[in-house]
Amino acid sequence: METTESFESLVRAEFAPKTVYLNSASNSLLPARTVAALHEAALLRAEGRPLTPLYEDVEACRAAYARLAGVPVTRVAAGASVAAHSGVIAASLPAGAEVLTAEDDFTSVLNPFHVRGDLKVRAVPLERIADSVRPDTALVAVSAVQSADGRLADLPALREAARAHGARTYVDFSQAAGWLPMDADGYDFTASVSFKWLLGPHGVAFLVLPEDFGGLTPLLAGWVAGEEPWQSCYGPVAELAHSARRFDLTHALFTFAGLRRSLDLIEELGMAAVHAHDVGLADRFRAGLAVLGHEPVPAPGSAIVSVPGLGGRQPALSRAGIEVSDRAGNLRAAFHLFNTTDDVDRLLDALAG
Repeated sequence: METTESFESLVRAEFAPKTVYLNSASNSLLPARTVAALHEAALLRAEGRPLTPLYEDVEACRAAYARLAGVPVTRVAAGASVAAHSGVIAASLPAGAEVLTAEDDFTSVLNPFHVRGDLKVRAVPLERIADSVRPDTALVAVSAVQSADGRLADLPALREAARAHGARTYVDFSQAAGWLPMDADGYDFTASVSFKWLLGPHGVAFLVLPEDFGGLTPLLAGWVAGEEPWQSCYGPVAELAHSARRFDLTHALFTFAGLRRSLDLIEELGMAAVHAHDVGLADRFRAGLAVLGHEPVPAPGSAIVSVPGLGGRQPALSRAGIEVSDRAGNLRAAFHLFNTTDDVDRLLDALAG
């Protein structure tokens, strides 16, 4: 386990932001080791050297994500977007099936179920989602942490309600994986992108499936989905991978080259230390807001803090070198391992001005 001193020294060796960057809920900063790996990957292509190391990076990332998610590596598929994963899940449902969602959840989680046109998509407030599961609910689809305001879903309650009614669960961990300890084993399907709290480049989204694949068909499968990918390049794939790799999409190799090093860093720091650091900064910001007379959206235990009515201040804050987001009219600040108490105080001082 990292000590506070070693945590700080390791983080400072990897990050040197030129701004007060409080926007990991949009996309995170890249560690120095990740930038170096991206450069080396580009040189492999530029110089015509074998790309074998990049394919090794794909499998290293799959294994690292499996460890973070608490599942066997055989259950992890590597795709390109949460929306694509949602689409495969949506395609598996029979016409007329009910999908329960949270109101105003992130579009990539919701829209593939809506565009089917023949599903019953029901939206309820996040706080009521567990209580709203009913016997005819086929699937509950929800983000673990809401993008707009950082509210946390009560996942244990949701899991129990779904089990009681025979519904399946699909949880998007994109705003959680990398700062919130994640247990993907208790859900039918989970997903996450790579470019937020996991500190990686854009281009990768993981999907965790049950061992039996939960009745999904690998509709987007190409050659990388074969049990022997290099023997699956021409004609139909003769034998799909025996693992969740059958749901892989053609790999964004540069992204995996960088992401491997980002995931290494998270594991070196330890999820418990990252969680305590991130939430501690968010709590400091909440306390400072109260002194200023502002009341954020209630989201205890979240690394994301959203303040109603202040979203319009985002452009001025950006000009002052403080990067936050304007989401649904809220000023959204997202705290991650490279942030400091000085960052929090500088944002509070700017809001007080």
